[in-house]
Amino acid sequence: MLGRALRSGERRRRLLAGGLASLPAPQQVQLWRQTRTWARQEGARYSTLVPSDEVTINYRHGLPVITLTLPTRRERCQFAVKPMVATVGAFLKDVQREDKGIVKAEVFTTDGSKVSDATLMEVLLRNDFKLLINSTAYSVSPPVKDKLSSEHATEMEDVKSLIHRLFVALHLEDHQIRKERELLQKLDHLKEQLMPLEQMKAKIMDSADAKTSRLLWVGLALMSTQGGALAWLTWWVYSWDIMEPVTYFITYGSAMAFYAYFVLTKQDYLYPDVKDRQFLHYFYRKSKAKHFNVEQYNKLKEDVAEAEESLRRLRQPLHLRLPIQEITNKD
Repeated sequence: MLGRALRSGERRRRLLAGGLASLPAPQQVQLWRQTRTWARQEGARYSTLVPSDEVTINYRHGLPVITLTLPTRRERCQFAVKPMVATVGAFLKDVQREDKGIVKAEVFTTDGSKVSDATLMEVLLRNDFKLLINSTAYSVSPPVKDKLSSEHATEMEDVKSLIHRLFVALHLEDHQIRKERELLQKLDHLKEQLMPLEQMKAKIMDSADAKTSRLLWVGLALMSTQGGALAWLTWWVYSWDIMEPVTYFITYGSAMAFYAYFVLTKQDYLYPDVKDRQFLHYFYRKSKAKHFNVEQYNKLKEDVAEAEESLRRLRQPLHLRLPIQEITNKD
């Protein structure tokens, strides 16, 4: 009886051993092939591929928490990231800051392409990726996050809108008052800088205007003298037959002078334009002599106009929201 039981047990073990030896191991072969393929593609970058459970990602309170093993201390460390704000570069810097022994930290896609440091973590966590720390590559599979239903998304948008309106109602008036004070201080400072320039500009403009008016009167006097001289030569000295060619060439010479003015200035010879051009000529020459900085003056004028426009746009809703006492005090 005992011998039969031993033979039966030995035969059962032989059959069991033979059955195990004959069974295929597709999972082992698949893992070996994946490892060899990845090592061949990225062999120049890193050497070891460890199981994916070394780096895990879980969601806590709506935020992804990445847990990995620090290579120097061999300790598990958790990193909570904000996927909408944090980038891949910021996450890698946090990992290197936590373990000073990490010299190289990069992220690659499953096909071996490097992920840019400017990529948002939200984009990275949508698909599987590989995390390279020093010479070790970790295969990471983020969990699939449930998508919000349309009703839940609508409720979240309503809550965000309510929070925004509440924030505006509590802080808008204070912000507008503070902004108005800043603009008033800026406007006063600009006007203080502009005041001496305005006084110097007024003196220069008076001088340039006086010279321009003097030049116009001189032109009128010359034209009157020319007309009188031609009349005297025509009726008292010579006859019209002699003076007619003279007047013709004087008229032709004036036409040539007007055409030369157009060629040089690219403008028609109009008296208002000529007056303005001569005024600017005298103004800039006087400004250079008095060391008046025209560019600085124009820049200050633009800043004052911009500040006044901002103040005007700000005061419209401000006067509608402020109490009457504060409006009276400000006026």
